[in-house]
Amino acid sequence: MSTFTAPKGTYDLLPPSSATFLAIREAIAAPARRAGYGYIETPVFEDVKLFSRGVGESTDIVTKEMYNLTTRGGDELALRPEGTASVLRAALQANLHKQGNLPVKLWYSGNYYRYERAQKGRYRQFSQVGAEAIGAEDPALDAELIILADDAFRSLGLSNYSLLLNSLGDKQCRPVYRAALIEFLSGLDLDEDTRRRAEINPLRVLDDKRESVQAQLTDAPMLRDFLCEDCKAYDEKVRELLTSAGVAFVDDPKLVRGLDYYTRTTFEFVHNGLGAQSAIGGGGRYDGLSEMIGGPALPSVGWALGVDRTFLALEAEGIALDLPATTEVYAVALSEEAKNILFSTTVELRRAGVATDLAFGVKGIKNAMKSADRSGARFAVIAGDRDLADGVVQLKDMTTGEQTPVALDALVTTLKEKQL
Repeated sequence: MSTFTAPKGTYDLLPPSSATFLAIREAIAAPARRAGYGYIETPVFEDVKLFSRGVGESTDIVTKEMYNLTTRGGDELALRPEGTASVLRAALQANLHKQGNLPVKLWYSGNYYRYERAQKGRYRQFSQVGAEAIGAEDPALDAELIILADDAFRSLGLSNYSLLLNSLGDKQCRPVYRAALIEFLSGLDLDEDTRRRAEINPLRVLDDKRESVQAQLTDAPMLRDFLCEDCKAYDEKVRELLTSAGVAFVDDPKLVRGLDYYTRTTFEFVHNGLGAQSAIGGGGRYDGLSEMIGGPALPSVGWALGVDRTFLALEAEGIALDLPATTEVYAVALSEEAKNILFSTTVELRRAGVATDLAFGVKGIKNAMKSADRSGARFAVIAGDRDLADGVVQLKDMTTGEQTPVALDALVTTLKEKQL
């Protein structure tokens, strides 16, 4: 037995569950691809300052959760804790925003890393699919992305989730609210770490999950009461478009999420069957992030949806995805000569688009047929020396048990006619 195990807070993704994960990724990406989002892939590590500037010095992600490393050359890097900053960095580096077609629409998929307190639904390596629309300020774009995420969850059959929605204002109205919130927080019984966080970004205190803190925030001023007319109109338009598309939402005036770069529209999808780790995705508008990391003003909006959490949400609702069979045809040879022939037949079937496997290293028809049954194949192709002398193989329907001879040179055509 191996003495090594997966690191704490991680897990191995193995068949058959891995097929469901792949299907989740595809389902989340599909609506974005249909809406014109192109695929982007970035390195798993970046300059640590990209995240400290963009995500925020006051966030738990930067202060407690990032995996930092120093290269032999002295470069300070960090494993990416989220995707937006990396995608925006890549878009700026490649000057995608200068190609005359804004917004730049990008989607991505990959693993992200945070040193979290490991528990079910909260992992130190986790998988997300994200989408970003860079370079346009339009409430219809915010609504589009929210609708795409909702469509992705619905396509998987999920229903027991809610969309939380808030507006965080902009650089015109948020400073007024910030001052009011700081004054309110100054009168609370908060620990020193929370007070320091409040000095950098007081909105982060609203995101504190501790009951001792939340109990003191009952009468906290709400940002929606401080929104300027432009932000109110923007927020109302987003809600109007969501309603017209049949996407229900719940107003959550305390929703700020865990990142400092959000402005105006902020949203989160939460599943009602996951307990404490209920967020299955979220995002928002981040109009100032480009400037924070040294780029030009590029108003943008995006989201990231959790593949791990979505998998757990499917389990919570008892949903089993209708996935294609890994193996459609299983070939069983009764002699070495027959195995040589069926190996070539297996290659031919695969090249014709039929998922086919062969009984490798199995001795005896009984064990070989058990393997065929375990594979989930619809058909077994069985051949011995006598069959091949007659130019045929035996085609067995694994559901009905019916077995018929089929000419070897007609096998591919016969199976394709059965819609394989």
